[in-house]
Amino acid sequence: MQFQNLKEFKLPSDFRGRSAWFVQTWWLVQMLFFKTSPQFMYGWRRFLLRCFGAKIGKKVMIRPSAHVQFPWKLNIGEYSWVGDGVVLYNLDKINIGSHAVISQRSYLCTGSHHHGCPDFSIYTKPIIIENQCWLAADVFVAPGITIGTGTVVGSRSSVFKSLPSGKICFGTPALVIKDRIEKDTDQLQVIFTPAFEPKPIELWSEFGASKALFGDL
Repeated sequence: MQFQNLKEFKLPSDFRGRSAWFVQTWWLVQMLFFKTSPQFMYGWRRFLLRCFGAKIGKKVMIRPSAHVQFPWKLNIGEYSWVGDGVVLYNLDKINIGSHAVISQRSYLCTGSHHHGCPDFSIYTKPIIIENQCWLAADVFVAPGITIGTGTVVGSRSSVFKSLPSGKICFGTPALVIKDRIEKDTDQLQVIFTPAFEPKPIELWSEFGASKALFGDL
């Protein structure tokens, strides 16, 4: 039985959305001028992305180590952040809303392959990250996903189904844990475990007299 024959693989026509020379030019610019720019030069990186067709809102902060596959398929609203080592693998469109945070090493993947087809054919679906979302460190987002307004996705989660608005989600696959803002306190809740509250202990001057200095911790 033949599961996949990569000799038969073919990219769809106009898959990249621009000519080959334009794509290669962007990859060179990204390598030589984007990734080598000092961290504080956020305006310079916004300028480069806009030159290649990205729609970038004001005061967007993108770290130099972030990777953008095709800028012409990227929309980011104002005041959003894209952290170190983030990969925006936008074979299809990625739309990131305003005041959103994509934390370090997160991977937004708009493309995959048909595992049941011997020619390993590729497909793409857009990703939408709505306003005021926070994707914590090392989150994976699969093709076709929408993450609703204000939702938090915990570190190292994998999102394979769209998530509703205003929730805290965690896990592989990511599941809703609770509301981001608790209705009874109306306070932002983003911590999954109770805070550590150390109990008082004896003064160091009394160390010799205490046999259980740390017994209550």
